[in-house]
Amino acid sequence: MTTEAPAKKEESFLSHFTRNLWSSNTVTVTFLSIVLAFVIGAILIVVSDSEVLAKFAYFTARPGDALTASWQLISTAYSDLLKGAFGDPEAFSAWFSGTGTWQDAFAPISETLTYAAPLVFTGLSVALAFRGGLFNIGAQGQAVIGCITAGVAGFTFGLPIVLNLVVAIVAGAIGGALWGFIPGILKARTGAHEVITTIMLNYTAALFLSWLVLQKGVQDPDRTDAISKTIADSAQLPSFGGVLRVHLGILLAVAVTAGVAWLLNRSSFGFELRAVGANQHAAKTAGISVAKTYAVLMAVAGALAGLGGATQVLGTAHALTPAVAGNIGFDGLLVALLGRNKPWGTLWAALLFGALRAGGNRMQSYSGISLELVTVLQALIVIFIAAPALVKAIFRLRATRLVRPGASLAKG
Repeated sequence: MTTEAPAKKEESFLSHFTRNLWSSNTVTVTFLSIVLAFVIGAILIVVSDSEVLAKFAYFTARPGDALTASWQLISTAYSDLLKGAFGDPEAFSAWFSGTGTWQDAFAPISETLTYAAPLVFTGLSVALAFRGGLFNIGAQGQAVIGCITAGVAGFTFGLPIVLNLVVAIVAGAIGGALWGFIPGILKARTGAHEVITTIMLNYTAALFLSWLVLQKGVQDPDRTDAISKTIADSAQLPSFGGVLRVHLGILLAVAVTAGVAWLLNRSSFGFELRAVGANQHAAKTAGISVAKTYAVLMAVAGALAGLGGATQVLGTAHALTPAVAGNIGFDGLLVALLGRNKPWGTLWAALLFGALRAGGNRMQSYSGISLELVTVLQALIVIFIAAPALVKAIFRLRATRLVRPGASLAKG
């Protein structure tokens, strides 16, 4: 007598993506993914330059011309990228010799940290939700609401120094938490998919911001365009050195990263959310309230994104505009994926993205390379990170055993 093998349960796209993402959690694959992205970026740099391409027309006759021109273009572009992200050796040499200033030497690092600070928060927002089995596409909307609540608190209350800043930061976190709680409670009570609800709330937040900055009491009375009053000096995140743009937000980002790492690995709530993320049915059988976990998880994720928005408006923008949040929420999604949805990995990924952005500005100014190329590099890095099998095949790496993301709840 023969029995039929039980039908294999169909795996969801999210589970399949997560399993493949976690199965190759190695520094080697990440490093090689970045190398591949920069190699393809170098090809795009050459292709986008008409003068260098013209030399390939007679490549068979004089290959040295094309190769030399290509190397000069690529090396100059990537050299400017590194100088814009981490500093120019000539600026440091001038500072040491007394002919330059330390501000000029550290300005590139300052820009890198400034761009990275809000991305740490939005990246942590996406990563934390992902560890609980939810795909938080709404970090952008939550960051926008965080900008609004922090900005309004910053120019409305007029509290003393330090207290005004603390109130504004807390207001940003609360605003993001409330905006994140909406899809969380909808998921818990009605089963509404968080991807759909968070995307819709992104549009709602953006439209609300555009409407708000034109309202009496919020709009700058001396301006006719869409911009709010200026954030009070007492509510602005203090910068380092006075002339550099890097501010206290980067230290807050490191502290929050440590807090999220503790939450995931040491707290009972962290254990519950990882259990729910691994297998919600087993977690429910073990006595964990899946609905409560979803609601609280999205509120916490929203608070993190709200902190990113608060950092943006209190640290650099100092006023509300329709584009004050930029794309920090969507970039945070890429940062979380590159950081393997781990707190410290997300921090390092945010620093990488900040370096690419800061270096890209110099690369565009000095080498004439389009800033959009930096966006292409970011996308390529994430693509290769999300496709480890491709990277292993290209470099002929030995395949590793697949490990499901919830196989060991004791590890972060």
